[in-house]
Amino acid sequence: MVKILDRLGPSDRADLCSALRLTETLLDTENKRGFSLRTFRPGDMGMIAARQSILYREVYGWGPQIEVIEGQVTTDFLRDFKPGHEQCWVAEVNGAMAGSVFLTDEGDGLSRLRLLYVEPFARGLGIGNALVEACIGFARDVGYSAMTLWTHTVLESARRIYAAHGFRIVESHVHEEFGAPIQSETWQLDLA
Repeated sequence: MVKILDRLGPSDRADLCSALRLTETLLDTENKRGFSLRTFRPGDMGMIAARQSILYREVYGWGPQIEVIEGQVTTDFLRDFKPGHEQCWVAEVNGAMAGSVFLTDEGDGLSRLRLLYVEPFARGLGIGNALVEACIGFARDVGYSAMTLWTHTVLESARRIYAAHGFRIVESHVHEEFGAPIQSETWQLDLA
């Protein structure tokens, strides 16, 4: 076995270790999972856009337009990143990506929470709440006066988290960008 592993390059070894950690996490029947948050690093953006596109297609039947939106958000974030004013956090369970969220600068004291998601294997651990708290804390520390976000009524868990943190719905409308009519909402939180 060691000779087989010796033939693997550093990247392949890292991929194998990551796959084994994810396997261990998925097979954890005692649910003794903890999680950690970190800021983004190279390679995260593509994984975030891909995982959300796959999950939203599997769960809600959303079409390719969601992937276009996610790809644009992640590309814009990297291209226009404003250190100290914007951030992306990634949650990990046993070294495996378990969720993420973005905070972007919208100008005039307004920040935006974007692309919150949690992997199915990691739900119920408090990751969504921790990611939203990271955004709100960062936005307050930076001095933003408000935070906005766009979501959909079918994303019930996320909506519960937003409401628990004091966000309120300021606008709603139906659109068909993802292939079928769906109710979207804009929420806002005053930070000042």
